[in-house]
Amino acid sequence: MSANPTIDSCTVETSDGIKLHTTIFKPNQYEEEEEEENSWGVILVHPYSILGGSQGLLRGIANGLSRKGFKAVTFDMRGVGRSTGKPSIFGFKEIKDVVAVCKWSLENLSVNKILLVGSSAGAPIAGSAVEQVEQIVGYVSIGYPFGLMASILFGRHHKNILKSPKSKLFIMGTQDGFTSIKQLNNKLRCAAGRVEKHLIEVYRVSTWCCMGSVRHCHKMVLSG
Repeated sequence: MSANPTIDSCTVETSDGIKLHTTIFKPNQYEEEEEEENSWGVILVHPYSILGGSQGLLRGIANGLSRKGFKAVTFDMRGVGRSTGKPSIFGFKEIKDVVAVCKWSLENLSVNKILLVGSSAGAPIAGSAVEQVEQIVGYVSIGYPFGLMASILFGRHHKNILKSPKSKLFIMGTQDGFTSIKQLNNKLRCAAGRVEKHLIEVYRVSTWCCMGSVRHCHKMVLSG
């Protein structure tokens, strides 16, 4: 499947009344039937709002995944773009945003399993939501900020994903600006459940590399 996806937008409301601008990428041959392949939804969580993160940064990955038959969803967290509210410094309020979009997707997109993907600061925020939605069965981090300086902001999120028994894939560039390979390895050493990492040479990092890794995590979850 490679045809252009159908792209829709809507507003999702959180438990505390924030309205999130959300975009849905549906495979071109989208059907309402709950086929095995189409029962999956991929929810993508963008980088740090305060530094300019927005759903537009993940559009390429979402578009590519939908071409491969997945329903993909991006959204602007609170205070970004057309979403209401204000961003929080440590990303704890944004956990409600992730949970709201996941629950909306389960109720409205005919999906019964979710693969949750977080990019940069979106990775710890997404990681803290994993155990709050039962139907999230796998997690992908793209550039998780495990480094010392980044941990000042996001360190309190770390244990939430590391203690989760759900399958996890950590993607990182070999010269990541926030986390060294040694720091990544040290953190993953104590992680529960099935954990894999995928290091990408800096010159090879691209939307297609990340998309391929997300698809790998989907297969990883299916294999148990």
